Amino acid sequence: MDVAEKLNLLAHDAQYDLACACGTKNNDDHRKRGTAGSWLYPATVPGGGSGILLKTLVTNVCTSDCKYCPLRLNGTSRRVSLIPDELAAFFIDLYHRKNLMGIFLSSGLLDTPDKSMQLLIDTVSILRRKYQYRGYVHTKIIPGASDESIIKAISLSSAVSLNIETPGENYFSKLSSTKKYLEDIIKPLKLISSLTDKQSRYKKVKTSTQFIVGASDEPDQEIVKYMWGLYDRLNLHRIYFSAYQKGLGHPDIPGENVIAQSADNIFIREHRLYQSDFLMRSYGFTYQDFIFGSGGNFDLSKDPKQQWADSHPEFFPVSIKHSSKEELLRVPGLGPVIVKRIISFRKTAPISSLDSIRLPEYLLKKASPYLTA
Repeated sequence: MDVAEKLNLLAHDAQYDLACACGTKNNDDHRKRGTAGSWLYPATVPGGGSGILLKTLVTNVCTSDCKYCPLRLNGTSRRVSLIPDELAAFFIDLYHRKNLMGIFLSSGLLDTPDKSMQLLIDTVSILRRKYQYRGYVHTKIIPGASDESIIKAISLSSAVSLNIETPGENYFSKLSSTKKYLEDIIKPLKLISSLTDKQSRYKKVKTSTQFIVGASDEPDQEIVKYMWGLYDRLNLHRIYFSAYQKGLGHPDIPGENVIAQSADNIFIREHRLYQSDFLMRSYGFTYQDFIFGSGGNFDLSKDPKQQWADSHPEFFPVSIKHSSKEELLRVPGLGPVIVKRIISFRKTAPISSLDSIRLPEYLLKKASPYLTA
């Protein structure tokens, strides 16, 4: 097979590691096929900003048995690998012809974690040294990788990520028997955190992780609890979610047998988790602020911020003239941009009514029951 044919297969298989935090308003927000069938993905990077990434695996050969993944050991995917020189040359050619933000590199588990890591590291090294590429590179860290390979990957990358997959060892054991949660996942995540903290040499490297939602029949409450710990103790920049889709995994996987997990529900659930993540990062919410049902899951019919507001009538109405940024951010319909505008506006002109802040009609309708002027 030539490089384009290989990349077509590998970029296609990279969709199973898709963390889609992109919008849905127009076609530009969705992944598209690019040159030679390669997949080009919209991406919001952990440090802010967005653009189009070439996302691909270096190899889809995998000796791991992750039950949620079609590329698992004994899976039926056609196996193929790229030589680092091939992939680097292809990307540079595409980069010069297309308006790409960068490249997202991942890999299956090829014999050992460090063997897979070496393929990724060699590819990035060629881009950086042979082609003098200084743009964005996101490198996936393989579970179980050695400290040395993690340090090398971080030194070459703009961003790195290691999928945590589940909220805890109990749920993780339902998905894999070849990987060890504490040793292969948690220990490397702690190392990545220490290497990229604000005082470190690699403080500019952005870090993230991803949960596989619904595969192990885990409740939202457990995911959110782990999210809070990852932000609070490990200082990750971003957390992503990938809804498990029935039919892609092993028949024995718990997610295949959850009756309530319809195709629509699992994607709404993924969306609710993204909303809770945003509330943590930009609205000052903590784990204790979220409200869950008796089964430990979010209400799919109502976003988490609205649910908090409806459960705390004593907090409202909030004064648009005098309330703090933190108080205004608790109002349904008001986000960081609008709250900043309100605070800036009231420094220069009196606010006589809600109409003074010139909110879009749909936001004014949502926010007005919780506000007073």
